[in-house]
Amino acid sequence: MTIFLAQLRSELRVMARNGEQLLLIIVIPLALLVFFGQIDVLPTGVGDPVDYLVPGIVALAIMSTAMVSLGIATGFERQYLVLKRLGAASLGRPRLILAKTAAVAIIEIVQLVAIIVVGTVMGWSVSSVSWPQTLGACVLGTFAFAGIGLTLAGRLRAELNLAAQNGLYLFLLLTGGMIIDSSSLPDPLASIARALPASALADVLRSAVGGTTMTGNIAWIVLGVWAAAAPLVAARTFRWQ
Repeated sequence: MTIFLAQLRSELRVMARNGEQLLLIIVIPLALLVFFGQIDVLPTGVGDPVDYLVPGIVALAIMSTAMVSLGIATGFERQYLVLKRLGAASLGRPRLILAKTAAVAIIEIVQLVAIIVVGTVMGWSVSSVSWPQTLGACVLGTFAFAGIGLTLAGRLRAELNLAAQNGLYLFLLLTGGMIIDSSSLPDPLASIARALPASALADVLRSAVGGTTMTGNIAWIVLGVWAAAAPLVAARTFRWQ
């Protein structure tokens, strides 16, 4: 347990000291919430843009942490043989993976609290939130995006992984219904977006907080499939060096 806690503290310390990661996982989601929550320019389909944005920003925060932040950091650790040394040391691979998972969970809790606080200040209400559904959606989203991030990190060189993670992040941000309603996209692109985890997570979170969603239970099914398949692919294809 002492070794695990030491590695967990190390994981959190690395995140806290990395300005780029803090920008990605904390500053950008909150900045998008504040900016677009103050101006009524997005085709959200609801009266108050904050009601639409809060669950979408939660989905964005989960994607930022579980996929991009974890994936990029793991990619560089893999290339510099840090993973090989830690896995072969007394820490072991199971506790290393558990420490990374716990670090992601802690960061996501901090993100969720920050988004709720900022959203509440901007007029969003938590009264209609179904917390069991919200927690379930966050867990499934974390599994799905962590699987995607680790799949890329475990197969690509660090620099190519960095570009791939950022490119995928931008694509999912623009098409995943987190900021812009995916129904406003061209039909072929909207159909593709609905089959991806970003749109599914945003939809199930809006359903969980009492908002409206056009996809019903289909989004839960899509998200569940990604949450099961992506980690399995990552586990089968990941190379530690």
